[in-house]
Amino acid sequence: MANINFKEVTLIVSLVTACYWNSLFCGFVFDDVSAILDNKDLHPSTPLKTLFQNDFWGTPMSEERSHKSYRPLTVLTFRLNYLFSELKPMSYHLLNLIFHAAVSVIFLKVCKLFLDNRSSMIACLLFAVHPVHTEAVTGVVGRAELLSSIFFLAAFLSYTKSKGPDNSIVWAPIALTVFLVAVATLCKEQGITVVGICCVYEVFIAQGYTLPLLCSTAGHFLRGKTSVPVSMMQTLIKLIVLMFSTLLLVVIRVQVIQSQLPVFTRFDNPAAVSPTPTRQLTFNYLLPVNAWLLLNPSELCCDWTMGTIPLIESFLDIRNLATFSFFCLLGVLGVFSLLYPGDSSKTVLMALCLMALPFIPASNLFFPVGFVVAERVLYVPSMGFCILVAHGWQKISNKSVLKKLSWVCLSVMIFTHALKTLHRNWDWESEYTLFMSALKVNKNNAKLWNNVGHALENEKNFERALKYFVQATRVQPDDIGAHMNVGRTYKNLNKTKEAEESYMMAKSLMPQIIPGKKYAARIAPNHLNVYINLANLIRANESRLEEADQLYRQAISMRPDFKQAYISRGELLLKMNKPLNAKEAYLKALELDRNNADLWYNLAIVHIELKEPNEALKNFNRALELNPKHKLALFNSAILMQESGEVKLRPEARKRLLSYINEEPQDANGYFNLGMLAMDDKKDAEAEVWMKRAIKLQADFRSALFNLALLYSQTAKELMALPILEELLRYYPDHIKGLILKGDILMNQKKDIFGAKKCFEKILEMDPGNVQGKHNLCVVYFEEKDLLKAERCLIETLALAPHEEYIQRHLNIVRDKISSASFVEQPVFPTYETSSVGHKIPTENGKEVRSEPKPTQTIKANSDKSPSTPNRQLEKNTDKETPHKTTEEIKDIEKKRVAALKRLEEIERILNGE
Repeated sequence: MANINFKEVTLIVSLVTACYWNSLFCGFVFDDVSAILDNKDLHPSTPLKTLFQNDFWGTPMSEERSHKSYRPLTVLTFRLNYLFSELKPMSYHLLNLIFHAAVSVIFLKVCKLFLDNRSSMIACLLFAVHPVHTEAVTGVVGRAELLSSIFFLAAFLSYTKSKGPDNSIVWAPIALTVFLVAVATLCKEQGITVVGICCVYEVFIAQGYTLPLLCSTAGHFLRGKTSVPVSMMQTLIKLIVLMFSTLLLVVIRVQVIQSQLPVFTRFDNPAAVSPTPTRQLTFNYLLPVNAWLLLNPSELCCDWTMGTIPLIESFLDIRNLATFSFFCLLGVLGVFSLLYPGDSSKTVLMALCLMALPFIPASNLFFPVGFVVAERVLYVPSMGFCILVAHGWQKISNKSVLKKLSWVCLSVMIFTHALKTLHRNWDWESEYTLFMSALKVNKNNAKLWNNVGHALENEKNFERALKYFVQATRVQPDDIGAHMNVGRTYKNLNKTKEAEESYMMAKSLMPQIIPGKKYAARIAPNHLNVYINLANLIRANESRLEEADQLYRQAISMRPDFKQAYISRGELLLKMNKPLNAKEAYLKALELDRNNADLWYNLAIVHIELKEPNEALKNFNRALELNPKHKLALFNSAILMQESGEVKLRPEARKRLLSYINEEPQDANGYFNLGMLAMDDKKDAEAEVWMKRAIKLQADFRSALFNLALLYSQTAKELMALPILEELLRYYPDHIKGLILKGDILMNQKKDIFGAKKCFEKILEMDPGNVQGKHNLCVVYFEEKDLLKAERCLIETLALAPHEEYIQRHLNIVRDKISSASFVEQPVFPTYETSSVGHKIPTENGKEVRSEPKPTQTIKANSDKSPSTPNRQLEKNTDKETPHKTTEEIKDIEKKRVAALKRLEEIERILNGE
């Protein structure tokens, strides 16, 4: 076996880098979104064992909607990328480039088994630059092909060393081969096909048999004329070991997918559900189509599903000639390689094996797959094609007449292929560029029109997106997904009527339920989202909530394991004030997916509605165990801890709020609640800092403005509170507590009785029955020495609150003075006296828990109430007052005044449901 030198490696790596350097600037597109962006298996918080339980896209293998593509080692490399750069695409593309260079180098070593050095290098260079590989290299999910190919080729190279001196068996390379086959299969399923190539290599290359010789030997043995040669017995032993190992891998693989094939629809692969002979004619025609892509990669397309290749429904279809010609050529090459001895026939045979055997799993000939044509699956078959081309070029270039011409043609081919690859990489820059390039090749694929629409939709360009979605419905009128896209876009454009019509059209295309037949086996599970989307649309109308609930139940009846239906129904039931039913829905969803942090979060919200804060906190904690960065769970659990009043929970509440603002640094609510916690802990300076940061982010933050003023008031900084209150009242002129506090400061600190009077009068204009405002106005009259007016005012106030003893006492003071012969100034009674010291308010703008339904996962909405504000029973206490108070008593009353203000703010907060 010839070795490869440093110059060859340098040339290959340089050429790969020159062709794919621009792929580093591409993003995550097409299947990358599901495999990378939406795949929780990449996150460090997901246990490693989950990678071996889920498919390539992060869906549990046990679920029917699973694609059944089991590639845990490939996902593990994605996870390593995420560990170093999270979701920055450059590192993912760089690793793909490195893997492609590695495959190219290993492929050169394989080529040297069958070709001379020069031809091997040509085959390798052609493989390195071939444009059909763009999908496998530039598309991040193509890494499955790259990794599988590395171990595929390594397994084959290992097996070539299994023949010892005198044709003896060397078991170490065979054991290594079996191990590498298993690893290749865990990267992508086609890795197992290398066993077939090893078998062909053993019989026809290592042992040098031809088909006639094998037939002759077998005939003699069957007629009893000769015994089986020792070399053939050893070959049989090696083949049996390989086949047994392969069978074991197949059995394990079948167990992993639980003996279920993935569910595909006629939109994914129309020929798979077509009758005979359409199915056979079309599938056989796809073979020359794939061969043509290798031979002439001028028109490449990222998606060949749906109507890209029309079905062949007749034997008279002209395209059958292509199929016939392809099989004739394949037959000629096969006969040549099997019947005739010599190096040339061996090279052709191995090239054909590399082309055919790895392609079998994607050929549709033995079982249907979820695509018609996919360029990435040609990655390994192209190796055989490149060997065949290099071998043919070698034969031609040996003839002196054609030598120069062969070199010119070869140079032009490699150069043009490299340019095409470089240019094709830019198509993968974004989803918009990728799908627009595909539409240039094929306009009969509704999926491409839909995908361009999705790309525009992601850019919030709904008007343009709608045009592409509508065109998709014209290209494929029975495409349920296209009509759903139209409906969703109309909804985004606030055209509710048109959206409902589109959803109803999609719903009418759904097949009817056939008793005894599984619904999911006849339609893509995501098409059932039409019921979810339609229900989400109509439930905005309060009079149609029952109709929406009926749609959710219909979806569940069609598919009892439809998790999203339970989630959306739970949200609706909360809106309908049926928390117990909502709890049942979420518990059912949790039976289907116990590792969904959003579900535990929603269940916590249900317990909030059921006034079960302890259970709610447990579920919040469960959500955070699954996703430590779950923002809503961090925020609301912290508020719940704060509201519990338990001092021991405050440090954890503070920790969670700090984590929340780290995730959401622009949300003022996080800073505000940190300020409230600091006030609870009597850390006034820290509370002031947090409140100011909240106001800086949201200048009109009502509760932050009021509580900052309140903080200044209770820390003897009343004059600093006044500008804050002015700002609060500029945004909220009817803020009664702000007016009360402002009036109190004006009267007691600024001695501005007129200004205080205006504040209290404004309160009574808005709320004539406001006891505090009325009482404080009475105090103003008292300060103005208008005792008769103060008396009338207090009588009216007492009528509003006949059980408030402090009003009666103040009325008695005024009457005593009126009856007194001479007026002697008394200490002013406090602006108001009231209840016991209370707690500060939680955030005014309580965190609204909401989500938009998505295909894979949602953060659900709850009721309009804030989950962070459980109701509590308030009590009032009265304080006795003596005619003459000491300075300390007056200070004590002032403290109670401040505490009462805080309690009033809390009362308003609870009553308003803020």
